[in-house]
Amino acid sequence: MSIKVILVDDEGGVRELLRKIIERKEGFDIVGECENLADAVTLFTKTRAEVIFLDIEMNGSNGLECAKIIADMEPKTKIIFATAHSEYMSDAFEVYAFDYLIKPFNVERVYHTLDRIKAFNESDEKENLDKIIKYERGLEKLLVKGKESMSFVDIGDIILVQRENSATVIYTKKDSFTTSASLSDIEAKLDGEQFMRSHKSYLINVSQIKKIEPYGRWTYIVTFKDIDKDALMTVEKYEEIKKRFL
Repeated sequence: MSIKVILVDDEGGVRELLRKIIERKEGFDIVGECENLADAVTLFTKTRAEVIFLDIEMNGSNGLECAKIIADMEPKTKIIFATAHSEYMSDAFEVYAFDYLIKPFNVERVYHTLDRIKAFNESDEKENLDKIIKYERGLEKLLVKGKESMSFVDIGDIILVQRENSATVIYTKKDSFTTSASLSDIEAKLDGEQFMRSHKSYLINVSQIKKIEPYGRWTYIVTFKDIDKDALMTVEKYEEIKKRFL
C-alpha cells in the first residue's frame, strides 16, 4: 500500500517541485496539497496522510503550531519541514520533526528522506473506548470504567501508553483501553523506575523493551517483546536509558 503524502506550502512552484520528486519515487501517493496552515489540519484530518511536507513561514503564519496539532492527533505522522529558514531547526526538534530540508532542495537529499520514510512505514490500530477513573495503589491496578462495566488492569501488564487520535490508549499483551485521561495523569500513577516517558506522546514499560533503533534525525523507535506495537524515543531519553543499563 502506498504511503500517503500531503504538501503544505504557499509557493505553488515549491509544491510542484516536491510533487515531481515524490512522484518519481515508487510507493508514495500525494493525496492532497494546500497553500495555508488554516487548511493543513483540515486536509490532514480528511486524508490521514502518513507524511507531511510542511513549510514553516507561510503568509505570516508559523507552521510549528500546526505541526504540534497534527503530532497530537497522530504522533507517528512523519513531519518534514521544508523551509528556507534554517534558524527554526531547534524548534523543529521540539515537535519531533522527522527531517528538516532547506530550500532550495537537493533532489538526492529529498530521495534520502523518502527512503528512510519507507523503511519506517507502519500502520496503527484503534481499539474500544473506556475511561480510567482512579488508581488503586494497594492493589497495583488501574480501575477502568466502561459504559456498563469496570475493568481492573494489572500495572505489571501495561506495556505501552500512547497518545492516539487526541485520546490516550493503554496497551497490555492481550487488551487495549482508550481513555480521555492525559499521559501525564497516567504517568503520575505509575512507578517511575518501571515506566519511562520516552517521548511527549509515549509512556513505556522499560522491562518490556525488545529493541531500540534510529528513527528520525532526533528520535529512535522502540519495539516490545509481547505486542506488535512500537513507540518513539527522544535522543535524550535514549542516552538516559543507556545509563540505566550500561
